Amino acid sequence: MQEDTFISHLMELRDRLLRSIIAIGVVFLCLFPFASDLYDLLAAPMIHTLPAGSKMIATGVITPFLIPVKIAGMIAFLGVLPYVLYQAWAFVAPGLYSHEKKLVLPLIVASTLLFVAGIAFCYFFVFGVVFAFVNRIAPKSITVAPDIEQYLNFVLTMFLAFGVTFEVPVAVVLLARMGVVTLEQLKNARPYFVVGAFVVSAVVTPPDVVSQLLLAIPMCLLYELGLIAAKFVGTRKGDDDYVSPTDAQLDGELDRIDAKK
Repeated sequence: MQEDTFISHLMELRDRLLRSIIAIGVVFLCLFPFASDLYDLLAAPMIHTLPAGSKMIATGVITPFLIPVKIAGMIAFLGVLPYVLYQAWAFVAPGLYSHEKKLVLPLIVASTLLFVAGIAFCYFFVFGVVFAFVNRIAPKSITVAPDIEQYLNFVLTMFLAFGVTFEVPVAVVLLARMGVVTLEQLKNARPYFVVGAFVVSAVVTPPDVVSQLLLAIPMCLLYELGLIAAKFVGTRKGDDDYVSPTDAQLDGELDRIDAKK
């Protein structure tokens, strides 16, 4: 019976993964005809800071085709991300207790919104400031013509860095809510976090002061936001008295779920 339960869970996981992949594929096919336009949109912050008449270059033979396709795939994944997260939630939700469901679902929604907010902040604000600063201090004897593949790698790195950075409030709330550290300990760790934020920004961003500050300062502000959120979330009453279920109880719970299906 336990083996049948395990196989049924694997089949459900397979089905939900297939649904997610199909959804991404459908959106990608819809975006494919506009792949070049999507790249132009992504490259707009750089193009606006280049001298008049300057353009980006492509050094690879098929790079002008591959890079826009990659952009379409990335945007398709981000567009379908809420549906993918819903499939993940639907898979794990039956095995969660009520107090866990009330915590996990808001965290999934908050982490998704914060990740997208980090990407938006990077695109609409950081890129304009950083590119303008770099082009302003560039020697007058050179012609700035970035390669489209290197530009994409840079953009993806920055998007990932800022997206993960904006997850700091979620991490703080989780640490406090799960009892790993107390809220007072998190407050006392504030100076160490500030130092760590500048170290991380120096590693993941380009070697210029502007981009490092634009990553480190939001990290510090988001840490403070996480402390405020953790104060309101607190420790749920009765969690300290919670006792982990035995293996027999877990097996009975799984059997009950399968019987409902």
